[in-house]
Amino acid sequence: MAGTQRQGRFTFFWKEESPFSQWHRSAFVVDGVAYGCTEQYMMAGKARVFGDAEVLASILKTSAPKAQKALGRKVRGFDGATWERERERIVYEGNRAKFTQNASLLEALLATAGTELVEASPLDRIWGVGLSMDNPLIQDPSKWRGLNLLGKVLTRLREDLIAEGFTVASVSASRVSTHPDVAPGQ
Repeated sequence: MAGTQRQGRFTFFWKEESPFSQWHRSAFVVDGVAYGCTEQYMMAGKARVFGDAEVLASILKTSAPKAQKALGRKVRGFDGATWERERERIVYEGNRAKFTQNASLLEALLATAGTELVEASPLDRIWGVGLSMDNPLIQDPSKWRGLNLLGKVLTRLREDLIAEGFTVASVSASRVSTHPDVAPGQ
């Protein structure tokens, strides 16, 4: 998989090409609202938490993850402590929809069983580990410079889906929808 590399007990990922990236393009719907990627879902969730309808509308109208992230930084009324309480739940919910509504993505997630998912972003010390996948320090979690929140959320989601009976063999079964193409924000 592009942007993804399995090494021993870890599955490292980074960049939009990886199906585990928040910026990976994948249509899904939650509560009647269509999203084009989980970054859009996360930033929309951030705007909802802080009651910023104007920024929310802008996030739902744009299809570019970089622009969605920039808009998320403009959410009015932002409070760091509140966001820390809400962010992992929001990212979990968005990724659950993404992976359960897209069979090929679910198959990719389930195929990582037995490994810990690790966002190998040298730039992100909250959602990633602050190291690139080619940095030898990445093999030792005690050397990570970041929290790896996205990797932890995805690992937990995968384990939850397996516990619910999802398997690689069941991916083509009726439990996983084949989502029609929809325009983000609709």
